[in-house]
Amino acid sequence: MGAPRSALAPMQAWWRGLARREQTLVAVASALIGVALLWAVAVQPAWRTLARAPAEIDRLDAQLQAMQRLAAEAAELRAAPPVTPDQAAAALRAATTRLGDKAQLSLQGERATLTLTGVGTGALRDWLAEVRAGARARPVDANLSRAAQGYSGTLSVAIGGAP
Repeated sequence: MGAPRSALAPMQAWWRGLARREQTLVAVASALIGVALLWAVAVQPAWRTLARAPAEIDRLDAQLQAMQRLAAEAAELRAAPPVTPDQAAAALRAATTRLGDKAQLSLQGERATLTLTGVGTGALRDWLAEVRAGARARPVDANLSRAAQGYSGTLSVAIGGAP
C-alpha cells in the first residue's frame, strides 16, 4: 500500500506547489481532455452507428427481399413438372435464337453448350432465366471473358436431371 502512495508523492507535491488559479486551469484542462476522450471512445462511434443504421437496414431489407424472391423461384422450379428432352431442346433453341448471330448452341445428350461472341449482360441474364424456366437447364461450366462489346466464350448447361 505504501508503494502507490510513494509513486504519487511527487505528483501531490507538484499539485500543492501550484497556485489556486493554476490548479483550476489544470483541472479544467483535464476535464476537457476527459470529455474529449469519452466522446472519441464511447459517444462518437455509437452516434455514427445510429446515423448509418437506417440506410443499412434498408440495404439489408432489399437483400432479404431479393433472397426471398430467389428462394420462391427455386421452390417454384423444383415443383414444376419435368420437361421432355425434346421440349428442353426446343426451349434452348428458342432462347438462343433471341441472341441472334452472337450465339451458337450445340446439344450433346443432357448437356448443351452455348458459344458466345459479344453478348451483353442483360441478354445473357435473360437467356439464363429463360432456359432455367423453359428447359429446366442449369449452368455447370462457364468459360467467359468480358470485353467492351459483351461476353465471349462458352457456357455449358445441364438439362433435366444431369449433373
